[in-house]
Amino acid sequence: MIRAMLVDDERLALIKLQLMLEELTSVQILAAFTDPYEAVKAAPELDPEVIFLDIDMPEMNGVQAGEILQNLCPRAKIIFVTAYNNYAVDAFELNALDYVLKPVSRSRLVKTIQRLEERIELEPDNKITDHQIMIRSLQSLRFERGGQPLSNIRWRTSKAQELFAYLFHNRNRFVSKDSLIDLLWPDFNLKKASTHLYTTIYQVRQCLKQGEIDLPINNVSGGEGYTLETGGALIDSYEWEKGLLTLEPVSAGNIQEHQRLLDFYTGDYLADYDYLWAESERQRLRTIWLHHALSLAAFYIETSKLPEAVTIYQRIVHLQPYFEQGYFGLMKTYDIIGERSGVEEQYNTMTALWNGELGIGLPANITRWYEEWKQHNFRSL
Repeated sequence: MIRAMLVDDERLALIKLQLMLEELTSVQILAAFTDPYEAVKAAPELDPEVIFLDIDMPEMNGVQAGEILQNLCPRAKIIFVTAYNNYAVDAFELNALDYVLKPVSRSRLVKTIQRLEERIELEPDNKITDHQIMIRSLQSLRFERGGQPLSNIRWRTSKAQELFAYLFHNRNRFVSKDSLIDLLWPDFNLKKASTHLYTTIYQVRQCLKQGEIDLPINNVSGGEGYTLETGGALIDSYEWEKGLLTLEPVSAGNIQEHQRLLDFYTGDYLADYDYLWAESERQRLRTIWLHHALSLAAFYIETSKLPEAVTIYQRIVHLQPYFEQGYFGLMKTYDIIGERSGVEEQYNTMTALWNGELGIGLPANITRWYEEWKQHNFRSL
């Protein structure tokens, strides 16, 4: 599937183009925008392979938007769609893949998609190159180049690390000076806090420069804030989530890819740091992972691959020690295997955590299941 983003200020034209593209089963519509500014803001996270872009739009025309989008999404192909033919030179100066006149016919669109597929097939594999940067944010913040960890990144202070992490969290978006000061130096007067901010920004830039990491931190809005541009860098959490979204439900044919994505999640988002501002994203990604892990464990049980199911449930309780479904899954799987001691161990572990650390009783359904299990398994003893 070719991932596509659409931009046209005319809503009816946008809907028509989306419907025509959806009829072509090789195209997946990621998002459609009537506002080019919203499209520019969302593009880095969507990471489209192709952008269908109207030219004649108010405030920011398609050529201007195309220049910005090419910088934000260097791998994306631009296809201009317009009612006018006097923009063709400007369009192809941007190295646009195609230039389609409205009203768009289905036959013309088919040719455009065929050209796009041919271009993608001719390009080198989009796997990590020798010089490509990967920013890791699952569990801890770290960098890789060409798949190899970079060990020469040393933040001068914890403030420098959090400042970079916050800019990374809001990557490719404007972050005001005031919000950084409120976050990092809330008790300082404005003059002193501003001095610390400028010094820390300089330290972060120097740290990235020394590590030969091309992640520019640009002054924007007349110096009133900053934007961290990630460009072509890979983001582990984004690549992981994108992989799950594009993968079909678990089956015998794709089980290896599902397992790879499960293993790719090495820990919660920025879990090694007590950044309160990261908690919402941490919870969101954790919920996605837990749902995926449970579905994968269920598939293993259905296909009688019980050791694999046990391994997943063990990983769940290791990463999320207060997630009751992990323990309950282990108890039921151990019961199928016939491991009585395993069932008891998990129940006792839950009891100690829930009664001791949480100060609450175990969920009623788990207690009821365990009592029935005991009566059935120890009746003859």
